[in-house]
Amino acid sequence: MKIDLKQPILDKNDRLAADNRALFKEKGVFVLDLLASPGSGKTSTILATIEALRDEYNIAVIEGDIASNVDAERISAQGIAAVQINTGGACHLESDMIRRAVDALDLDNLDLIIVENVGNLVCPTDFDLGEGAKVMILSVPEGDDKPLKYPGVFQASEAIILNKVDTMEVFNFNEQAFRDAVTQLNPKAPIFPISATKGAGVEEWADWLRAKIEAFRA
Repeated sequence: MKIDLKQPILDKNDRLAADNRALFKEKGVFVLDLLASPGSGKTSTILATIEALRDEYNIAVIEGDIASNVDAERISAQGIAAVQINTGGACHLESDMIRRAVDALDLDNLDLIIVENVGNLVCPTDFDLGEGAKVMILSVPEGDDKPLKYPGVFQASEAIILNKVDTMEVFNFNEQAFRDAVTQLNPKAPIFPISATKGAGVEEWADWLRAKIEAFRA
């Protein structure tokens, strides 16, 4: 006899995610769920995205970490509302966590919420948060073979950010092999090569996100 413990958890999460999605639609808030490994540059990418869009949209950030509030403090220092979720060991955020976090935000005066999910390329993929889009960040030092090793997260993402492209020669990253693997898994997902800390490529990524926000609001 096989007992499936995962499906009831996912079913409950999906019901709550649907409630979140309805709330975000009612309030006109686009929610972006960012997935990545630790060290990929999630927070740096968020900061670069905020810089590109803050004159057009009211933005808040939900930070998901196993422990600490270091990233939330970095966001708050830029004058952006930030809510920290510490999972206490869980490797992903869930929809009920997001609902409790947004209760601390003024949704009536927000246009965009960026969720920095817990650093992991496996667990967060299965959990709908009620977001408008999932996007993943891969950094060049992680290697061009990650689509082959973690296909699920590439298939679940609407766009792929390739961060730290200024280090490509140092790490012997095969960009064409990476692009070919991503295209095979998810041919519709655009790839945005950026250097978040230096600003290279950020505007192209911001243009894509801007279009998603405007389509959602329309």
